[in-house]
Amino acid sequence: MDFKPLSHFIDRITSWRIPWAEVLVIHRNETVYRYRNGYVNLEEMTPINDGQIINMYSMTKILTCTAALQLVEKGAILLNDPLSFYLPEFLEMSVHKTLPNGEVVQDKAERQILVRDLFTMTAGFCHDFAAPFIQEVKNHTNGKVPTLIFVKALAKEPLLFEPGTRWNYSFCHDVLAALVEVVDGRRFSTYIRDEITGPLGLKDTGFDLSSEQQRRLAPQYEYDIELGKPIRKDENIARFGSEYESGGAGLFSTVNDYAMFLNTLTNLGTSSNHIRILSPASVELMRMDHLTESTRGDFSWEHMAGYGFGLGVRTHITATKSGSLSSIGEFGWSGAAGCLAIIDPISQLTVMYGQQLLNSQEPILHPRLRNIIYSCL
Repeated sequence: MDFKPLSHFIDRITSWRIPWAEVLVIHRNETVYRYRNGYVNLEEMTPINDGQIINMYSMTKILTCTAALQLVEKGAILLNDPLSFYLPEFLEMSVHKTLPNGEVVQDKAERQILVRDLFTMTAGFCHDFAAPFIQEVKNHTNGKVPTLIFVKALAKEPLLFEPGTRWNYSFCHDVLAALVEVVDGRRFSTYIRDEITGPLGLKDTGFDLSSEQQRRLAPQYEYDIELGKPIRKDENIARFGSEYESGGAGLFSTVNDYAMFLNTLTNLGTSSNHIRILSPASVELMRMDHLTESTRGDFSWEHMAGYGFGLGVRTHITATKSGSLSSIGEFGWSGAAGCLAIIDPISQLTVMYGQQLLNSQEPILHPRLRNIIYSCL
């Protein structure tokens, strides 16, 4: 294995727009490559280090879906259960419908939201961080926004489409986190700690930070094209309140910690030190393509060509469309600040890539990063 091309790539992007970048490659349970470059704090010119904590944003979704699949394994929920079995607020939903004359009206939804719709982003929810109901919940809860209160407020909003008929990036996994809370009885963060991060020994992965961890939280930046440089922008807008645990985007972690979690999925649910958090059958179900004829056209991001959508993850289905050197069935997700997860049981490969830049340049960086890694093996 020769990872010099990967080192050169990291050097190139950190001399371009990315303040810092780090990549960790695990092959057959052995760390075969790790490299980082750039400054975690541009103002103080502080190099990135091992203990740096970062916002995972949508990489949270992989952990949330893992937690919910544990409940499937326990027989506590089924994918085909109506969501209203557990959250009755979702029993009777209204939906936006467009009439032949172009007028948009609200009507009663014809089908209930199923649990599987939360996993597969087909429930019909919005993803509008500026939606009026969010501000109302903030005001009503004095800025705390407990997860369940947020989700119950979301249930009052009309759906964008009939459940199951389209794919739309949305608050589905935030609702999935609330479902875990309601079904299990523990707060979502407690469930995650007790059932996943604790057993795996992930001490820096969670929804809240201690004062010591807060000191290790990496500054966040956004690249300003007019100024030609990254500008400090620390807020995670997906964390709506002090008690809000976003199953879609609220997690903190480190490159080390999250790589250990991802590698457990590469090993089909069992860690390298024999801690099992999921069965192989569940991991296989997670990485299957769950898009249908009616939903496939909505999953149309250019850099996801050749990929389908599983249970909260992208999954590689055709190399002729993706141009990717990865195995068919390679899966994972990414985050708003640029993190990337590559999970590949066939090649026994795990990749955790970390950065902390909003407007992350994902469509440019991630496909190139993936191909470079596979070419180096």
